[in-house]
Amino acid sequence: MSLAREKERLIHELKALGAIRSKPVEEAFRKVPRELFLPEHLRMYAYLDTPLPIGSGQTISAPHMVCLMNEELELKIGYKVLEVGAGSGYHACTIAEIVAPSDTERNLWGHVWTIEIIEDLANYARRNVEKAGYGDRVTVIHGDGSKGLAEYAPYDRILVTAAAPDIPQPLIDQLKPGGILLIPIGRPYSTQVLVKVEKKMDGRIERRSLLDVIFVPLRGDYGW
Repeated sequence: MSLAREKERLIHELKALGAIRSKPVEEAFRKVPRELFLPEHLRMYAYLDTPLPIGSGQTISAPHMVCLMNEELELKIGYKVLEVGAGSGYHACTIAEIVAPSDTERNLWGHVWTIEIIEDLANYARRNVEKAGYGDRVTVIHGDGSKGLAEYAPYDRILVTAAAPDIPQPLIDQLKPGGILLIPIGRPYSTQVLVKVEKKMDGRIERRSLLDVIFVPLRGDYGW
């Protein structure tokens, strides 16, 4: 089985589903090798459209969800992005490929900070990010991402990859005016809602429900 052929087949499916709608999201999915972010015995399944276990009771999101979230984030070159829930580091690298593409001058690059509360997983993500060649564009931090990362705020975009009871106030505070925050809201291990939050230039917050999802629970001070 050729992983490259499987990846192209999946890209075709995701475009038909509407999960991939733009060239930057398509190219990021094509360039970042999902198999590098999986345990070795699962790499043959890298381009099945399904979540897969990565250890510590956590999962790597299904490809359609990664692409859909990247589309809804409306990412652009140069953006500063905070991800809460690094997992194995894959999603952060797909974002980095859009905000800091390898074929763009480094002085125009944005950056991705991704926080992981499980130390073993943070170390695993850091190794994967380096191995995949994104260590200069993605910073992996071990800590409580539900509180955000104030030292590099404000962020153009914030992505949360675990379900929260509600939108953590620190994340709203650390979002730039004009910024977008994506977060699943709902109880652990049940159907949740992916919410898109827009912070208007005058500081007003607008939230819109996008679709039903199932994510692992957010841990930390503002989590479950």
